[in-house]
Amino acid sequence: MSSVSPQLAGKTVVVTGATQGIGLVAAQAMAGMGARVILTARDAARGQRAREAVLQQAGHGTVDVVDVDFASMASIRAGAAAVRGLTDRVDILLNNAGAVFMERGTSTDGLELTLATNHIGYFLWTHELLDLVKAAASTSSARIVSVSSAAHVAATGGVNFDDLQRTRGYSGFPVYAESKLMNILFTRELARRLAGTGVTANCLHPGVIASGFGTNNKGILGFATRHLSPFFLTSPEKGARTSIHLCTSPEVASVSGGYFANCKVAKPSRAASDDVAAARLWTVTEQLCGIDAARAAA
Repeated sequence: MSSVSPQLAGKTVVVTGATQGIGLVAAQAMAGMGARVILTARDAARGQRAREAVLQQAGHGTVDVVDVDFASMASIRAGAAAVRGLTDRVDILLNNAGAVFMERGTSTDGLELTLATNHIGYFLWTHELLDLVKAAASTSSARIVSVSSAAHVAATGGVNFDDLQRTRGYSGFPVYAESKLMNILFTRELARRLAGTGVTANCLHPGVIASGFGTNNKGILGFATRHLSPFFLTSPEKGARTSIHLCTSPEVASVSGGYFANCKVAKPSRAASDDVAAARLWTVTEQLCGIDAARAAA
């Protein structure tokens, strides 16, 4: 009796924010499907623990860890270089790393911390690895999946291009919501730019997850996420389902530019459907990252 090849055998998957929560669950699932998995972690020790957890769950395969701090452009570029040293193709890129900050902070590049981590992190990481994703698409389809959130609907005014750094007032949740709006706009513009390449780009709302997200904060939010969230939030296993679906399901192999929830197409807010804003955000982000637009389009 011949054995059936695992669904992702021969595929390479990169998962950011994979040391806990839905990122870890998604990495475990795809390793179990036969994929070679590359994880990112800000902390080397946590990264190694995640690697062991993925290997233990899958029972086989190759799992590597790359150290990346998504609040640092230099770290993102160095991490992407490390990925290129491990593989010449990325079949699935899952952008999952993110954070919420109740107090305003700045990144090592002097950018507002939520903007740097949740939006520029996705944008620059994808930019740096896009050649490897396109290389995978030359022989089969390739996918870029970004975790957004239904919280984006709270950003009713759209992207505040006049004060992206939030220097004139800061409130943690509204800024977080705006960053999740940016994830959707980024996905829409990315999908438009990748049309015809064999690479798809989609994003999703995972649910409100008991994953440790938000524990970096002080006060009531930090207490709630550390001690109360397991009692009223969705489990990481359930929360990872839509990410896994978009990364692996044949049903969405040719779908691009979509926003999903509960493994189904969902309707984002009006602000998230603004393609003019999506193109503007792309241009502004290239400038913030120091990317030459002509070179990036080549």
